[in-house]
Amino acid sequence: MKTNLLFYWVFLPFFVFGQTKPDSTVVYKKRVLENTEVDLLSSFYHQNGQNAAVTGGIGSEKLDDFATDISVSIPVKLDGVLSINGTVSAYTSASSSNLNPWTGASKGGGDDDDDDDDDGGGGGGANTGTPWAASTGASRKDVWTNLVVGYSHSSDDRNTIISGNINAANEYDYMSIGAGAGLIKLYNKKNTRLSINANVYLDGWRPEYPTEIKTFYDNGGNLNADFFQGTDILDQTGAVMDKSAPTAWKPNNTTLITDKGRNSYALALGFSQILSKTTQIGIFSDLNIQTGWLANPMQRVYIADTANYYIGNAASIPFYTDPKNRDVFQLADDIERLPHLRIKVPIGIRLNQYINEYLVLRTYYRYYFDDWGLKAHTINGELAIKLGNKFTLYPNYRFYIQTAANYFAPYEQLLSTSEFYTSDYDLSAYRANQYGLGVKYTDKFTSKHLWIIALKSLSLDYNYYGRSTGLNAHIVTFGASFVLKKMNQVEGFGRLKER
Repeated sequence: MKTNLLFYWVFLPFFVFGQTKPDSTVVYKKRVLENTEVDLLSSFYHQNGQNAAVTGGIGSEKLDDFATDISVSIPVKLDGVLSINGTVSAYTSASSSNLNPWTGASKGGGDDDDDDDDDGGGGGGANTGTPWAASTGASRKDVWTNLVVGYSHSSDDRNTIISGNINAANEYDYMSIGAGAGLIKLYNKKNTRLSINANVYLDGWRPEYPTEIKTFYDNGGNLNADFFQGTDILDQTGAVMDKSAPTAWKPNNTTLITDKGRNSYALALGFSQILSKTTQIGIFSDLNIQTGWLANPMQRVYIADTANYYIGNAASIPFYTDPKNRDVFQLADDIERLPHLRIKVPIGIRLNQYINEYLVLRTYYRYYFDDWGLKAHTINGELAIKLGNKFTLYPNYRFYIQTAANYFAPYEQLLSTSEFYTSDYDLSAYRANQYGLGVKYTDKFTSKHLWIIALKSLSLDYNYYGRSTGLNAHIVTFGASFVLKKMNQVEGFGRLKER
C-alpha cells in the first residue's frame, strides 16, 4: 500500500486595494481574486529499498509513482473564492504485489484472473515466491484519487477570512471522506496573522490480507483447501510439514479486522509576524487524534519465538533474507497489529530572511512526538537566488531524524507475548537527508498567453532522498500556474487589450 506517497496545496490570495471617504465608508472594493487561476503539479517518484513492510521488514521496496494534481481557484463575487483540487496518483509497488507472492497459485481450482483473491492451490513445488522481486498479482499497481472542494470568504476590510472544505479519497483497499473549516485573522496592518483550522477524516477499510492468512481463515484452518491444496509446507530444515500435526503452521492470532473504521481528527493553530522589512517568523502547532484500526492488514510480521514455515524451494531457505533468494517464501506468523488510538503533536517554527534583492533564505524546524513513543526532528533550509526579473533558482536541504515506535522490531525480532507489533520501517529509528534543486519562471504581468489563458509561472524541481535504513528515492516535479483572463481583457488572439 502506498505509504504511502502524499500532495498538500494551500491557495489563499488576499491582496486588497480600496478607496475610502473621510468617514471611512468603503466606496470601492476590489475582488479578492480577480480572475480564475489554475495550478498544475505533476511528479514522478522512484524508490528502492530492502525493508518492505508487506513482507515483514525484508524484501524489495521498489516503487514507481506518477501523480498529477490540478487546483482551480474561481472568484465568487467580490469576497469569495471557490477552490477545486483533484489528485490522481498511479503507482506500481514490488512490496504491495507480494500480498500474494506465489506463482502457480491458480492451478488448483481457483479463478485465473491473476488477482490477489486467487486461492487455488498449486501442486507440490509449483508454488514459489520471494520477497525480493515483484509478483504479478493485481496489488502490484493501483490508482489513488482525491478530490477537495473548498470555499473561502473575506470580510470587507480583508482582515478576516473564513473557509471550509469537503473532500473524498479512494484506493482499492480503503475509502475516505472528510470536511474541514478554518479562520484567519489579520492584525497590525496585516503584519500579524493568526489562523485556526479543524479537519475530520472518516476512513473505511476494504481490507486485503496476505494470501496465506486469508486462505487459512476462509477455510477454518484447513491446510488442504484452496491455495494450500496439494502444496507442500516446509519447516526450517526444508522437510515437508505434516499438515495434520499439532505443530502445523497457523497464524498467531485467531481474528482479523474487527473494526473497519479509521478516523482522524486534526486541529491546527498558526501564528506569523513580520518583524521587520526583511524578516518574517511563523510558529505553528497541530493536534492529531486517530482512532480505529490503525494497523495495515496487508503487512506481515514474523515472530522470533514461533517456528518458521515456507512454501517453495527448500534449498533457498538458508539464505532466505538474501536478495539471491528467488524461489521460497515464508508464511506469515500474523498481520501487523497496533493500538486503536494514536495522538500526534508537531510543533514548528519558520523564519524567512530577506538578505538582498537577489537572495532570500527560508528556514524551518519541527519537533514531533506521539503516544506510540516516536519522536522526530526536522530541519529544512532553502535559499532563493533571483536570476534577473523572472527566474529564481532555489537549492534546498532537509534533515530528518526519528526514534522507533514502541511496537517496532525488525524481521524475526518480535515476540508472541506482545499485544502490538510491526516491522514497518516507517516506524523504525532512522535518519534521512534530502537534497534538492529547483528553478522557477515567474511572469508577474502574465504577458505570455494564448487566447484567455495567461501563463503566471513555471517550475521544475529535482530532489534526492536517502534514509539510513538503505531506502532511497528520486523525485522530479513540474509545476505550472495559469490565469484565465476575462474576454474584455483580451483582444484578438495572443495579445492583451490595452487599458
